[in-house]
Amino acid sequence: MYLLSMVCVVLFCVTYFVADVGDNWTTFLGLGASTVGLGVFLGLALLLIGAATIQWARKLMSDVEMVEMRHPARSSDEDREATLQALSSGAEDSGIARRPLIRNTLLASVGMLGVPAVVLLRDLGPTPGQAAEADYPGAGLEKTVWTPGMRVVRDVVGTPIRASDLEIGDLVNAQPEAIFPSEESGLPELEGAELLIAKSKAAVIVVRMEPDTIIPGEGRDNWSVDGIVCYSKICTHVGCPISLYERTTHHLLCPCHQSTFDLSDSGRVVFGPAGRHLPQLPLAVDEEGFLVAQSDFTEPVGPTYWERDHKDIGDQGEAEL
Repeated sequence: MYLLSMVCVVLFCVTYFVADVGDNWTTFLGLGASTVGLGVFLGLALLLIGAATIQWARKLMSDVEMVEMRHPARSSDEDREATLQALSSGAEDSGIARRPLIRNTLLASVGMLGVPAVVLLRDLGPTPGQAAEADYPGAGLEKTVWTPGMRVVRDVVGTPIRASDLEIGDLVNAQPEAIFPSEESGLPELEGAELLIAKSKAAVIVVRMEPDTIIPGEGRDNWSVDGIVCYSKICTHVGCPISLYERTTHHLLCPCHQSTFDLSDSGRVVFGPAGRHLPQLPLAVDEEGFLVAQSDFTEPVGPTYWERDHKDIGDQGEAEL
């Protein structure tokens, strides 16, 4: 049984690497092969070790009842000697010294239970740097699918946004054109998990306000178009999507934990637990008058993580409302 337990551990590792997961997962009897295989083989490995140990005790060890009298907290010398004798007797009865094959397979099967724990450490990755090297656009935490010249389109419908169509106080939920590719754009089509990851990071809100109320951060003088600014829609606290906008104060409220950002002041946090300002997407207009991105976000969107570089927009003062 100990040998079978070792075989089950090996099959656990094989299943982990062979069975596909994700959108196109491997199935077994209509269930996820990875989930079924990992659970069955790890469970059998533990069960076989337990069953083998029980059989060892029942079949090979002597069946002698032992009585131990109650004793003080500190054992007497006689009790200690008796304990050592009992241990020696138990070791002799079990045959652990005379049956090296059983002993060694027991130790090996218990030791191999650490292999699944080591294999599962792989799920702690990839690191943000490794994820950024993936073979699809916007992979990793640091980048999104936004590229220079990419149009800003309305969410759900995918129609481009003309700067002249926005009025003071308007807020539009938007996405990059890459989420809604067409033959004219020539952009690659994203599907499955790649599409969901791209949408979750690249979602933005477009707001128009009076140009003289905007206080641009350092190096952001040309990031707006006639009072139109664009910010990440992902709250920097825990990643909630936000679009509750107060047009008179230019404040954007996250309904989850009430973090509030001033969109007229580089997305600065004015209230709540968020620790960073909202990342701003630099805007421009193309020759047809549609809003386009000048580049990707200059910093990672969403909540802070350990490997993220810190950027401070500095003290921009107060807006003249």
